[in-house]
Amino acid sequence: MSAVLFTCAGQRVDIVTAFGRAGAETVAADLNPLAPALYAADRHFLAPRIDDPGYVHALAEAVSRYGVELLVPLTDLDLTILAEHRGELGALVLLPGPEVAERTNDKYETHLFLQERGIGSPAAWLPEEAPSNLSFPVLVKARRGFGSRNIFRAENREELDFYLERTPADSFVQEVCPGEEFSMDVFCDLEGRCLNSIPRTMIESKGGESIKGMTIADDELVALGRDVSEAIGVVGPATVQCFRASPGDCRVTDVNLRFGGAFPLPLAAGSDYPALAMALARGEQPEPRVGEFRAGVVMTRFFSETFLVRGEDGVLTRLSQ
Repeated sequence: MSAVLFTCAGQRVDIVTAFGRAGAETVAADLNPLAPALYAADRHFLAPRIDDPGYVHALAEAVSRYGVELLVPLTDLDLTILAEHRGELGALVLLPGPEVAERTNDKYETHLFLQERGIGSPAAWLPEEAPSNLSFPVLVKARRGFGSRNIFRAENREELDFYLERTPADSFVQEVCPGEEFSMDVFCDLEGRCLNSIPRTMIESKGGESIKGMTIADDELVALGRDVSEAIGVVGPATVQCFRASPGDCRVTDVNLRFGGAFPLPLAAGSDYPALAMALARGEQPEPRVGEFRAGVVMTRFFSETFLVRGEDGVLTRLSQ
């Protein structure tokens, strides 16, 4: 049985349990003792803050203690740290190199990279470079952000100046894309070869996370997910987001190097991404099966909960029901 360590586990019970069903022994780490994914894992521990000098050492100790073979980050927060220190962790880190992690963490740098490679991306400018004849509306977006935080829509120059002066985040200006929004959940091997690309619609989202969506058979989007992930240099999972105004006119807005918020949907459609991840940790080389999945699978999400009880030693454990 492969042991898999999940960092910044948070609420990602869906991912932790999916790896468990795929045969992994799961180990979850988080700063917050109330992070529900901790209690969905076979083992868990409280990690230091990611900016703590002891963060990497704490993970390396857990890798040794639990015999971890694979380390999977579940948020954007520690991607660069893990990529930079992969040699110290003692397990396969399911990430590309630090330069790729940094490039995708900065949404403006991602735009420049895609633009240089002829991949459609919305027009974007740094605040001081926005043209005087800018067409509105536009978005003010955090260069480093997630969960749709610090994104503001400006209908005119006055609103643009207002948001740029008040946003707490280092931001850039981006055109508002016409068309429908899609996401492609991709998975690449250790050489950056795309093993699968599964497109889904964005029927409804909250806080930047899809809560309703459907997998679709769309050759153009399948190919876009594959081409973007291989151009970027993805290793492991990523979510590629885009808007399509018309056939042949797709503009990529984000590339996130982690399992997406809608992870259960491609899983239900046959992605087998947990099994692929563990195969890479075993040194195997799975063959690509890009476009092989079940289309028309619809996801609609709901709240759930975990109940805990504090023991005499102060340790929280799951309440038996």
